[in-house]
Amino acid sequence: MKKSRPILWIVIIAAVAGGGYYGWKRYQAAEAGKTQTAQKGAPHAPAVPVSITPVQKADFPVYLTGLGTVQGFNTVQVRTRVDGQIDKIAFTEGQTVKQGELLVEIDPRPFQAALDQAKAKKSQDEANLANANLDLQRYTKLGEFATRQQTDTQRSTVAQLTAQIAADEAAIANAQTQLDYTKVKSPITGVASLRQVDIGNIVNASSQTGIVTIAQIEPITVIFTAPEDQLPYISEGQKSGELKVIAFTTDGKKTLAEGKLAVINNQVDTTSGTIRLKAVFDNKEHTLWPGQSVSTRLLVRTLKDATIVPDDAVQHSTNGLYAYTVSPDNKAEVRKIKVSYSIDGRSVVDEGLSPGQQVITGGQYKVQPGSLVSTTVASSDSVQKNKVQQE
Repeated sequence: MKKSRPILWIVIIAAVAGGGYYGWKRYQAAEAGKTQTAQKGAPHAPAVPVSITPVQKADFPVYLTGLGTVQGFNTVQVRTRVDGQIDKIAFTEGQTVKQGELLVEIDPRPFQAALDQAKAKKSQDEANLANANLDLQRYTKLGEFATRQQTDTQRSTVAQLTAQIAADEAAIANAQTQLDYTKVKSPITGVASLRQVDIGNIVNASSQTGIVTIAQIEPITVIFTAPEDQLPYISEGQKSGELKVIAFTTDGKKTLAEGKLAVINNQVDTTSGTIRLKAVFDNKEHTLWPGQSVSTRLLVRTLKDATIVPDDAVQHSTNGLYAYTVSPDNKAEVRKIKVSYSIDGRSVVDEGLSPGQQVITGGQYKVQPGSLVSTTVASSDSVQKNKVQQE
């Protein structure tokens, strides 16, 4: 036992020495690997694929957008002017009727009888006048054999009968007018609404209920509003000519018609701070209809040689607006910008960009300042994807 203990210690010491040598060799290999990696340098980050488009210099139309309501250029509620029973309805609901076209016919017999009576009364008075004239002629021929009183009385009778005939003519004209009123005609050219009476109904001139409503739709008007602070620009624009107004569907996706600004209301609505405007449209295709809600755009002015970029290039942050540009060595650079107008997928940049610079319009979410980028020119469809389609 005493001889085996030294041998055991020798084995233990040899094992510890071998483990230490193995650890030292691993450490030396690791340090050599780090040195080699440092000499090669860090691996390059891959280029970020982005879409770019050049900053343009062009004229930029400035529009005021709003909501409006379509109204007939003229709207008439047709009512009867005489009392009676409806014998005939000569129009169809929704029909386009012309001015002077027959709409409704009321029983004419009582009015025809009144006209005939007025004509008979005139004939009677004309016969009396003829007889009175003959008597006057006789009194005049008698000379001194007829008293002056008889002659003057007869002249007065002739004058009275002459005035009576004039009254008869007025009565005939009135009776004829009442008879004409039994034929209700369209006062304007337009589209007829749903009728409010049927054949056999009794209508009265004093009733507030109309027979039908006629709306003129060629031309047609749109009533819309604009902020009061834009009134000076609108008035200034009108001095140089008629201002164009475009009507869209309420979602702004389809163009309905183009017209001209016709009227600026005579006062501002103090409760809303807006001014009412009226635009007139030819509406030959009947794309606008009375009562329809539309989105409007009023061309106030045109900015000459403005700096323009796609809306996709404009980015938002807590510090304001910015855009990424691409340097000649294909690295992304941040530019703080100021935007004054943004319409139809395009923005006007007042500060921060210059025409000819390349701005990133796609892939910004992967880009950091100084990032290496691989660029492709954005297509016209992608640049203008937010632009309103004018169909």
